[in-house]
Order: sequence, then structure tokens, then C-alpha cells
Amino acid sequence: MIPFSEDLLQDKSILITGGATGLGRAMGERFAQLGARLAICGRRKEVLAETADALRAQGCEVFYDICDVRDPAQISELVEAAEQHYGGIDVLVNNAAGNFISPTERLSPRAVDAVLNIVLHGTFYATLEVGKRWIEQGRGGTMLNIVTTYASTGSAYVVPSAAAKAGVVALTRSLAVEWARYGIRQVAIAPGSFPTEGAASRLTPTAELVESMVKHIPLGRFGSQEELANLAAYLISDYAAYINGEVITIDGGEWLQRAGQFNELSELSSEQWDRLAEGRKPKSKP
Repeated sequence: MIPFSEDLLQDKSILITGGATGLGRAMGERFAQLGARLAICGRRKEVLAETADALRAQGCEVFYDICDVRDPAQISELVEAAEQHYGGIDVLVNNAAGNFISPTERLSPRAVDAVLNIVLHGTFYATLEVGKRWIEQGRGGTMLNIVTTYASTGSAYVVPSAAAKAGVVALTRSLAVEWARYGIRQVAIAPGSFPTEGAASRLTPTAELVESMVKHIPLGRFGSQEELANLAAYLISDYAAYINGEVITIDGGEWLQRAGQFNELSELSSEQWDRLAEGRKPKSKP
């Protein structure tokens, strides 16, 4: 079910980094269903081609090109090609990411760079490339950054990702003020657990870990890619034109569950609560 009018994003040209798989592809599919023209990039040509063919079979207009967001020169070439193809870009979605779980003391500098270079530097490079062009062209636009709930709290065992995503949040909020005068709007989504094939193998490799994660989500389930894509579609649409600099959390209440000191008491049975209540009653005098 599509909860929007079919022309919500009509004729908007949207560039999505990491747009061939996972959440990037899910967002692209929804945007295209709502009338958008897509430009997607990634590092694997065969995967990009497969996604583009699938979307075109659904009647979507798709341009794709290989791009490693860690390389500013490749980003410049990608943006130039996308602009030539569509005559301009209206929305940039910084979605490309990399992450894995590890005790921090086991990380090498190379492992740290593997995450920071994609998540923080790649987002910054793409933002700069597109933003400078919009300012020079005198046109506005919207930038949507995909961050994470632990960008504001930090998280053990994914420290490079936490640090990089925190930087992206700061970038979002900083440019929301600095570039608003150019008609450039900044928004971000902080997803909780939205399993994708690639992320699942790196971040939730065991059934026990999956069960433990679901246990901490008040709604009792992971999010669906469709739910995130619908939120993204709204945020980049004209209906959200007055939302600027905000980071919208979509996690089923997970971070709130983990934040409250006594939230784990939800596991108590009715009988245990009865015993606690009995213990609070004043004792009768002899």
C-alpha cells in the first residue's frame, strides 16, 4: 500500500548513494513509484545494472554509474553525469555506509578508516559536491542523510560507525542553518533495526543476537524497509518543506527502551508485581 498520492515526487531527480541494495534500493523503489527519476550509484556494476533493470521493468526512469564515495573525483564525475542526464538534481540521499561489529581494541587503523571513509568522508564529499553546484546554479534542493539511533548515544562494538554517524548528524544540523539561505534543506533519518541481507551477516550473525535485539524493541519486531522508505519519501517531498535540520528516529521505541533505568521491569510477571506491592504495605503494629 502506498500512503501518498502517486505524483508526490513527480519529476524530482533523486541521487541515492548506495542505491542498488538494501535500504537504498527500497527507498529508490518507493521514490520511483511516486514519480521520481532516479540516479543510483555503488561500487559493483553488475548489482547496479540488475537493480536498474528491475526498476525499469516497473516503468521507472533510472540512471546508474559506478562510484566509490571515498573518492571525491569519482563523486564529481557521478554528479556531473547525473546532471547531464536529467538536467539537474533535486534531492541527494546520502545512504552509502559500511559497518561491522568488533571489540574496539581489536580494530586496526585500516578497519577504522574503512568505516569513516565511507560514512563520514563519503557523505561529506557528496554533500559538498552537490551543495556547491546548487549554490552556483542558484537552485535549492533537499539532502537526506541516513544515520542511526546510536549516533547521539554512542554504542559499544560499532565505535567507528557511531563516531562517523555522529559526525553526519553534526553535518546535517550545521548545514541546516548555513545553507538554508540558498534554499537547501537538510534532514536525516535515524533507523533502528531494519535488517537487510548485507547488514544482517555483519551485525546480527546469530539467532541468539537477533532474539536479544527484538526483545529490546517495545513494538516487538524489526522495522520493514517499506516503513523507512515511506518516511524518506515524505521528508524529501514538498509537504516537509518546513522541516530542516531534524533527525527523525524510526526504531519502534528501541532507544527509549534501552534508555530508561527501570524499563527492564516490563519483564516482571503479574505475580511478581503483586509480591512487590505486598512488600510496600506498612507492617501492622503488634
